[in-house]
Amino acid sequence: MEKFLQEMGFPTVTVPLRLRDWLPTLGGRSMVPILRQLDLTVKNMLQQYNASQINLIGHSAGGWIARIYLGEKPYIIHGDVTEAAALWHAHPNVAALVTLGTPHVSQERWTRKNLDFVKNNYPGGFYPKVRYICVAGKAIYGGRGRGGWLAYSSYKLTIGRGDTWGDGITPIEAAHLEGATNLVIEGVKHSPKAEFWYGSPEAMHQWVSYLA
Repeated sequence: MEKFLQEMGFPTVTVPLRLRDWLPTLGGRSMVPILRQLDLTVKNMLQQYNASQINLIGHSAGGWIARIYLGEKPYIIHGDVTEAAALWHAHPNVAALVTLGTPHVSQERWTRKNLDFVKNNYPGGFYPKVRYICVAGKAIYGGRGRGGWLAYSSYKLTIGRGDTWGDGITPIEAAHLEGATNLVIEGVKHSPKAEFWYGSPEAMHQWVSYLA
């Protein structure tokens, strides 16, 4: 996806996160380790290109973590940082936020604390000067039968019911925000390992035009 964006004329860098960087965040814990890496990457890009704004693209949880980063409210709900950490209030530097298969709501008890912080403080496309583009995939209908059980279970944990369409992990309903440009791409699956996912060139052509 990074390579394709560069070929389209967008200087692009991926936040350098490894699997082990996510381990401290599991179980609904603080996203501060991810915010630190995100903030450092954004500041480096702004300086490198002498730019005043960037586009942010977040896949899955990356989308709602980016909304924490945009926001003005100190993300101190886990008690691991103080307001002095300043790993938020980035909305003046963000022209557009693209979320790809992001569950903007959840009924999972281990993610509610973080997602409720986002939902309650920054509902919908909260900042009028930021362009919000929320992309959902329509690939798998959740069902109790063979082939649809994983999707059914994931959708139910997210929105309380499993008999709906989504990308196999995130239901369409959860991937969209009120006030955003909400897109649905047929056949797109959640995982980057899938043959057709949000970062496939054919899918990207449907959302890349919204970038600033």
